[in-house]
This record gives sequence, C-alpha cells and structure tokens, in this order.
Amino acid sequence: MPNNIVEEFNAYRSKMNEKLLEDNNKIIKRIFNLDTNAYMEGVLPKKTKELLGLGNSMVLRCDDCVRYHLEECHKLGIAKEEVVEALSISLLIGGTIVVPHLRRAFEYWEALDKTKN
Repeated sequence: MPNNIVEEFNAYRSKMNEKLLEDNNKIIKRIFNLDTNAYMEGVLPKKTKELLGLGNSMVLRCDDCVRYHLEECHKLGIAKEEVVEALSISLLIGGTIVVPHLRRAFEYWEALDKTKN
C-alpha cells in the first residue's frame, strides 16, 4: 500500500494508464507514443524539454502533469534551484491563480527528495 504522495501518484498513474491502453484505441495509443517521443533527446536536450513541459503544465494548471515533469526533472538530476526558477517564470506568465499549483509542486519536490534518501 502506497504511503506517500509519490508512491500514490505513480501507482494510480500506472493503473489508469494500463486501463486506458487496454481498449487498444488507436488515437489514445498514438497520443501516448507522441508524448513519449517528444521528450526524447533531440535538438533540445531532455532537460530543457522537461523544464518546458513543467512550465507549460504549471500554466495550464495540470497537477498530474506538474508531478510527472517534476519527477522526470528529479530523475535527470536537475537542481531544485533550476526547477524553482522555471516555476517562477510559470508563475509570472500564469498569474496568481498558479500559486496553489506552485504549493503542491514544492510539496511534491520535497517528497521526491525524501524518496532518494
């Protein structure tokens, strides 16, 4: 049984992604594939792409997306200071409505740091 927000998020995401893909819907599968391929190394490094994904997710106020990109940033070894700077730009662009999502992003980053110890 998951005991923290990182484990809970990943367990739920995995379970529901499996359900989404079970139906073998061509459009859903293609979107998942496009998303996977978009974040691979390319002209822009994966680090840049993940920070862009994080920033866009924050402005769009998608907590699941923010968590996903925070986790990818964490796996890539991106420093908290870089993440915070990226999030601050998102706050500037998105306005104060983004503040609640910023709080949850900080909470999730702290949980990610605890998982590596």
